[in-house]
Amino acid sequence: MYIDSHCHLNLMVKKDFDLPLKSEDFSKVSLLIENAVSAGVEKIINVGTSLVESINTVEIAKQFEQVFAVVGIHPCDAKETWKKDLGEIKKLIKDKEFNKIVGIGEIGLDFYHKPFNKQRQIDAFKAQIELALENSLPIVVHVRSAVDEVIKVLEEYALEVKGVNHCFQHERYVADAFLGWGFFLGINAPITYPKNEQFRELLKDLPIESLFLETDAPFLPPQEFRGKQNHPKYIPLIAQALADIKGIPLDDVADITTSNVESLFFI
Repeated sequence: MYIDSHCHLNLMVKKDFDLPLKSEDFSKVSLLIENAVSAGVEKIINVGTSLVESINTVEIAKQFEQVFAVVGIHPCDAKETWKKDLGEIKKLIKDKEFNKIVGIGEIGLDFYHKPFNKQRQIDAFKAQIELALENSLPIVVHVRSAVDEVIKVLEEYALEVKGVNHCFQHERYVADAFLGWGFFLGINAPITYPKNEQFRELLKDLPIESLFLETDAPFLPPQEFRGKQNHPKYIPLIAQALADIKGIPLDDVADITTSNVESLFFI
């Protein structure tokens, strides 16, 4: 069995961000899940990026037993109204069991997409870490062009909060920092891209007991599907690539990474 530890099913079935799902969209989601299960991916962590998309993730999770919701405000979605939006997300978390909410995310810092408000992103990141601690939930961390700043923020909460560094593609010192805090590292299809040989070398030394498999669908498809929409059903391709890199049996990758995800999110 596999788990896709980071996916955006809601973004896969509609063209525009921040629109509520329509009834016909859930039929499309059902087909996505059916295809994933047929490929051996039996659980999906569906991750929010804004208030509207967090609500969408909850609605999907409540309708499909294979799906669990992570809610939060992505750094690129930390607009002037972020505090008000976070207040609405807190209402969802008050009934986290019914809403199948298993984490806060994806949160973090993104200084790649311009323009951005650095202080606003940091404030929103800290507020959501504290929300996670208040509700005994792990966090899903987004990092882009802001590695040292993310480390600085997380050092304030070292060993208090648990979580995963989503889409890990950083240097060894970053891995050491996250692993030192007891975090997991999310590994996805860029390990199949020819240009990432240096990262594949790093992966050889990272403990499989600290790794998750994820797609980030609809983004970042495996090499053979570049230019097309990513899909949770491609998790086995990522697993095989990781098994080849580390020189271990595919079944070990499946079993250990699945156990890792279950241990963090309690699913």
